[in-house]
Amino acid sequence: MSAIEVNFDGLVGPTHNYGGLAQGNLAAAANEGKVSNPREAALQGLSKMRTLMRMGLTQGVLPPHERPHVSSLRKMGFGGSDADVIHAAFKASPVLLANVASASAMWTANAATVSPSADTGDGRVHLTPANLSSHFHRALEAETTAQVLSAIFADPAKFVVHPAVPFGTFGDEGAANHCRLAATHGERGVEIFVYGRSAFAKSSGDRFSGRQAMEASHIVATQHQLWTGGGAALVQQGQAAIDAGAFHNDVVAVSNGNVLMFHSGAFQQKSNAVEGLKRACDAKGFEPVFLEAGEDELTLDEAVKSYLFNSQIVSLPAGGMALILPHEAEETPRAKAFVDRVLATNGPIREAHYLDLRQSMRNGGGPACLRLRVVLTESELAGLGARAVVDEARIVALEEIVRRRYRDRLALADLADPTLLAESRTALDEFGQVLGLGAVHDFQRV
Repeated sequence: MSAIEVNFDGLVGPTHNYGGLAQGNLAAAANEGKVSNPREAALQGLSKMRTLMRMGLTQGVLPPHERPHVSSLRKMGFGGSDADVIHAAFKASPVLLANVASASAMWTANAATVSPSADTGDGRVHLTPANLSSHFHRALEAETTAQVLSAIFADPAKFVVHPAVPFGTFGDEGAANHCRLAATHGERGVEIFVYGRSAFAKSSGDRFSGRQAMEASHIVATQHQLWTGGGAALVQQGQAAIDAGAFHNDVVAVSNGNVLMFHSGAFQQKSNAVEGLKRACDAKGFEPVFLEAGEDELTLDEAVKSYLFNSQIVSLPAGGMALILPHEAEETPRAKAFVDRVLATNGPIREAHYLDLRQSMRNGGGPACLRLRVVLTESELAGLGARAVVDEARIVALEEIVRRRYRDRLALADLADPTLLAESRTALDEFGQVLGLGAVHDFQRV
């Protein structure tokens, strides 16, 4: 069946800041405490969306979440007006306020895991919001993400939005640890669930622990009805990659169609993993294309620094594929040499586009982090009713809101300013009107 991939990018929120909250994220740690520019960050993200639209691709948007998240602070016992709650939280713990003010929902690769209807047992698109339980500031996202996805993918005949994986011990980081290989988007493929650890494993003494639990991956694959016919594969992430700062697998591996591009350190027991994927693809009747960068060609440190593998690979309407990369990959000589080698092989990937996403990159989020991939048939796309799907006019409208409502300078101390919350809520209301989402945030339903 014919289908296309729609990228639902996260719109950067008005509280975009450098709080350094994510353990194992080297970029976030290096930039902790620096002054951010939310307006520039959001405009860079919208420019990326426009670039993909002009390449002929269908583009969607997921809105920012309400931040600071006053509802969470009230659950902790803070009372009074919203301004009182924010002031009291900051006085009690600036770190706490930084957590509930994080704009990390911008990285929608972590919003959910999505299986196209070609893969699932009941022929519907299945979406499971990520519980993101490894970090408090990200675990706050799951409820709003579920509400947003339920508003967009509202037709129960075509879509199933599952609850997030239960049990906080079973950490689920969403599509950032999920790849798919298929002959075409619309044919049944092999979904690769990459896990970093077992929830029941004892501490190993490694530099960083994996965020994705094997058990969570298994639950998502089961909910999505993928096991029948070998439609899912569990693969362990390389511990060396995690220790090097690849806190999600999408920092060291990316896929599209029948192509998997990865660093040789991406997977534990790499040879067994690759052979297993070859057999699974062969059973589906297609041959995968593996584009591997060895440690001698590109070290893990260079891969993490450049975010080469946190690129997007997209299928072009006229045929072939393109890489969407951050400027940091172009500026890292050996990463750029690897891209040039891939383009020179006359394989599926024929173009490379380098984009300025530096505001996001300073927090460890490249092109792939900023998007949630959703494969849809023509009927399924029509079933969205244009909710959250954008055209040039909508991009312009979103840019106008950003320019009016976003600050161009935000220090961590500014998170305690109650007018920032008012500015953010106004922007969220206006975004919702442009995207046709209705009331998806706590403050909109009071």
